[in-house]
Parts: sequence; C-alpha cells; structure tokens
Amino acid sequence: MPSLKSLKNRITSVKSTQKITKAMKMVAAAKLRRAQEAAEAARPYSERMAAVMASLASRVTVGPESPRLLAGTGNDKVHLLVVCSSERGLAGGFNSNIAKLARRTLEELQSQGKTVKLLFVGKKARASFMRTHKELIVDTVDMTHIKTVAFTDAKAVADDVVARFEAGEFDVAHLFFSTFRSALNQEPTRLQIIPAALPAGGSAGADASVEYEPDEEAILADLLPKNLAVQVFRALLENAASEQGSRMTAMDNATRNAGDMINRLTITYNRTRQAAITKELIEIISGAEAL
Repeated sequence: MPSLKSLKNRITSVKSTQKITKAMKMVAAAKLRRAQEAAEAARPYSERMAAVMASLASRVTVGPESPRLLAGTGNDKVHLLVVCSSERGLAGGFNSNIAKLARRTLEELQSQGKTVKLLFVGKKARASFMRTHKELIVDTVDMTHIKTVAFTDAKAVADDVVARFEAGEFDVAHLFFSTFRSALNQEPTRLQIIPAALPAGGSAGADASVEYEPDEEAILADLLPKNLAVQVFRALLENAASEQGSRMTAMDNATRNAGDMINRLTITYNRTRQAAITKELIEIISGAEAL
C-alpha cells in the first residue's frame, strides 16, 4: 500500500495537472470562436470560386493546349500528398485522424504501383511518417511562427506546390486537412488540387447570360493558381478551427478524468490514514495493557 506522503504528493500533482488542462480548455474555447468564424466565412468564397472555375472549364475542351493545372501532365504515375496538420499536440485525435487518411491513401496508391511523395504543412502529422516513410518526405513547411493564418501563408504553400509541379516533380497532388463540423466532430478530408478537381458546372441559366473576355482558357490560366491558393487557405482555416475544437474537447475530458482520479486518490488517502491511526491506537492500548 502506498504511503501517506506519496499519496499526498500524487494528489497535489494531479491537481496541478487539472489546473493546466482547465486553463488549456478555456484558451482553446476562446480561440475556437474566432477560428470557427474565419473558417465559416471562407467557405462561401472558396465554393463560389470553385463554381466559377467549373463554369469556365465546362466551356473549354481540355487538351494539350489547356492550362497544365487543369489538364495535368497526361500521366498519374507520381502523386504528391500535401498533409496539413498542427504544430502543437494535445489536440485529441485531430492530427492522427489526418495522418491515418493520408496513410491509407499512400498505401492505396502504392498498391497500384504509383510513386508517392509527401509534403507536410505543420510537423505533427510528419512524426508518424518519419518512422515508416522517411524517404518519401520532400519537405516540411514550418508554421510555428504563425499565430493567425493569413492568405499570404496559404499562397506561399500553393506557390511551392505549383513550382514543384512546373518542375515536373509530380503529376497529381492531393490536399489533406480536417473539415470543421463542430467542437465534437472534425472530418478528415482529401481534396485533389492538381489537376484541379472542379465540381459540376454552375447553373445553365447563369452560364447562358455570361460572356467572358478574354477567352475562357486565358482566364483559367490566370485563375487556376489563385483557386489553388484559395483552396489551401480554406484548408488551413478549417484545420485551425478543427484543432481548437478537438483540443477543447480533449482538455475537457482530461480535466474531468483528473477530477475522478483526485476523488479516488483522496478516498485511498483517507482510508490509509484511518488505517494508520487505528494501528497506532491499537499499539498504544496494547502497550498500556502490558504495563
């Protein structure tokens, strides 16, 4: 049976941990509101941008003369997986769920005989691949210094991906992130960004009343890199909200678990203390009777 001192020290330690987890929960809750508002505000813009791109793409015949970000290289032998995660842990299953989806995709592509490369935005998901697929990692974008994600940060990532594509390093690129649904629900998401996977074209009525100047292919060539940056920006904003929601839930669970542990340890402490006092009384009474 543990001593009274060790039990008291452990109770003090768990109480200190509980204070930390409670503080982290409150900080995450405060950050979640701002991050959620930013993610929800970015969705209509990114969806409308994708719809406009789809409308333009429906008017052109994809071929060798089409923009490469739309037509691709004509092959799908080399795939780049752009995995977005956080720079910090203690966020529940947020990072591991994104990593699991990326790993399943990697194994599926390799089983088809494809070559896979990994580019990480944020270091947490990278850790799980370092042990098994270190040779596939081409780079890691450090986001430690970024407190609030800005469009310029997303554009830097998008420009890097486009530069690698233009250099012939890969044929197809997939973006992995977590779509924010609620503080309790974050959905790991995979999105093909090169060649652009555009939704079905906009409404026929909208298309019939629109004339483009210059021609559609020229506009596409200019908008495709911007659309890529917008989709990366949305992914980073969704990730930011998902991270705080997952962290808030995880710290709330940790705080309650710490409370349960404190209660159990306190009961054990009281029982041990009572047993020690009873033993001392028995020894005193036995000693007095012996005299």
